[in-house]
Amino acid sequence: MGKTQPQLAELDPVWAKIRSEAEVAVKDEPLLGAFLHKNVLQHFTIENALAHRISLKLASLEMSEQYLREFCNRAFADDNTLAASARADIMATYDRDAACHRFLQPLLYFKGFQAVQAYRIAHFMWISGQRDIAYFMQSRVSEVFGLDIHPNAKIGKGLMIDHAHSIVIGETAVIGDNVSMLHSVTLGGTGKEEEDRHPKIDDGVLIGAGAKVLGNIRVGHCSRIAAGSVVLQNVPSKSTVAGVPAVVVGEAGCTTPSATMDQLLSENADATPAAN
Repeated sequence: MGKTQPQLAELDPVWAKIRSEAEVAVKDEPLLGAFLHKNVLQHFTIENALAHRISLKLASLEMSEQYLREFCNRAFADDNTLAASARADIMATYDRDAACHRFLQPLLYFKGFQAVQAYRIAHFMWISGQRDIAYFMQSRVSEVFGLDIHPNAKIGKGLMIDHAHSIVIGETAVIGDNVSMLHSVTLGGTGKEEEDRHPKIDDGVLIGAGAKVLGNIRVGHCSRIAAGSVVLQNVPSKSTVAGVPAVVVGEAGCTTPSATMDQLLSENADATPAAN
């Protein structure tokens, strides 16, 4: 007897889950059948579905969906980490976003996920020397999704951006794995210098809504930045900072703040810096 062929769920459990959810959605909402077939069920791999979704979203009178899809397909074919990162981003969103109840949702509806996947394609183009298409994709992501991510920034896998409005990530910013951030976060510079000038965010960091992290500083792993804070100095690992300018107000409160998404300061935390 011949060997049993592996099932899709064994080869790619994330994509298998998305397809099964789409099949259920077609039964529940028949009027969305064409939409779900076009974006999910007609594709055999998550790479094909991502290329379709990104190109459809970013197409314009200046650049057709067909051309953009060719760029995306080439990137996925040449770099298998792109789809692996997308799977990790989907799982991170499902695990951490209370509004996400299916793996299907980020792919179809969440602009933060879609924008990050488009950035990943633009980053591939940037490091491949295709700077103009990378800039074009950055521009379209900003216009379509309201996020501005420079294609030279370095972003790890398992990123979750909740709500994802008005995010700015600068050219020399580095974001580690399993980071979570909310809307209106800025990872920016502090002047006109052209060298390494943007923040370095280590693994497992949680950045609250409206926080600004400015300059070539490091935010240590598994730390928390409170909403509305302005961070101008290095942040120790496993700590919580808050205020304008931000100061350390206590420990992170758990081992993985980006996963628990707990943004409340403890009752005994003092956000007021001590007098000099």
